[in-house]
Amino acid sequence: MLKYLGILIVGILTSFYFFPFEFAILPGANTKMILAGISLVVLAFQLARGGRAVINRELFTLSILAGMVSLAGLASVTFNETNDYTYATYIISMWVWLGGAYMAVSAMRGLHGRISVALIANYLIGVCVAQCIIALLIDASPAFKDIVNTYIASFDFVQFDQLNEGERLYGIGATLDVAGLRFSTVLAMIAYFCVQPNIRANNVKLVCYLASFCIIAIVGNMMARTTTMGVGLAVLYWLYKLLQDKNNRKFLWWIAGAVVIAVAISTYMYRVSPEFRENIRFAFEGFFSLVEKGEWEVSSNNRLKNMFVFPDNLKTWIIGDGYIENPYNRDPYYTGPRFGGYYMGTDVGYLRFIFYFGIIGLVLFIYFFGRVAQICARRFNSYKMLFLMILAVNMIGWVKVSTDIFLVFALFLCVAEEEDVEGVEGTIGAKGING
Repeated sequence: MLKYLGILIVGILTSFYFFPFEFAILPGANTKMILAGISLVVLAFQLARGGRAVINRELFTLSILAGMVSLAGLASVTFNETNDYTYATYIISMWVWLGGAYMAVSAMRGLHGRISVALIANYLIGVCVAQCIIALLIDASPAFKDIVNTYIASFDFVQFDQLNEGERLYGIGATLDVAGLRFSTVLAMIAYFCVQPNIRANNVKLVCYLASFCIIAIVGNMMARTTTMGVGLAVLYWLYKLLQDKNNRKFLWWIAGAVVIAVAISTYMYRVSPEFRENIRFAFEGFFSLVEKGEWEVSSNNRLKNMFVFPDNLKTWIIGDGYIENPYNRDPYYTGPRFGGYYMGTDVGYLRFIFYFGIIGLVLFIYFFGRVAQICARRFNSYKMLFLMILAVNMIGWVKVSTDIFLVFALFLCVAEEEDVEGVEGTIGAKGING
């Protein structure tokens, strides 16, 4: 019983990290920042006990690259005389994420006595499934919704009134495209582990993975249709593995069975629950449009088409305009045109980056994530494809949103290459942040 209680507590801490939010009683400090602050205290305590803290070459390299991204943002902000420091402080954001990741990984290691890539992935999967269930509960229970809305101040750039005006579900810290990108990452993880020999040979584990995949794919799309990207990437990976290895073809029947069950349950809920019917129609608007109208039509995609707005001058292409947020809402001295939504009216990630710090900043940012993925793949050589898929989620996701998923890589950067923690307590050392 204590073991399960410990898993629950570590899962909550992981959710605080993966889906940060603010408590109403602590405005201005989200759960990620709180975890990062605690990590500093823990490291200081361990140093006081005689430990040592060093920054390994990999983290030093990433810090330099994050610093260059920040400098590109700062140069654009300074040159354009704006006050949008969103990415001018990215190196601080990087280390805040690392601090939060350190606490989450340390909690996992403390409970299980070990840490591994698979263990981290399992906790992220569990957290995402829990968020989907919470989202359904919030939607189904007005009393529970009121409790959540009372004690949670904000959800990662989004206020409750904005969510309540829309059609989509939300969890605790899990909202909109930010959640969709993280759901997509976890779906890619599930796809990767499902075809591993040790999972294929264990029917119980395989069923759990596929059930989790279906829950996140369906409910996650009700929360953010960006989740579809993870579904598509997972399907492509499965097709690749099925063609590559005949032994994986038995897995096709498992997938088919999971799909049939998921469709059957969804169909039943569609017929008996008006709320579920509304949410599922939002989640899979394109499919319903295709069946009912004979054409694929998604309202958000139509809006996205109108957001492909490109710079009209060389200066903006090179160093940007120093705005990524809507300056009308952010800068009291802004006197330019009024945009709906973000700067220049575009929500396209790549374009938002170009408008913020130009091609120079965008290239540096892409290179930063390439190096992060490379470091993780080199550290855990047998998981190269997994980290490539995570990188793909980030790069593809930028077509829709400007959110990145460094927070996922940060967890693995906190893991030593080998499960041998002897002598590394309190050290940001040889192969990661170890504790």
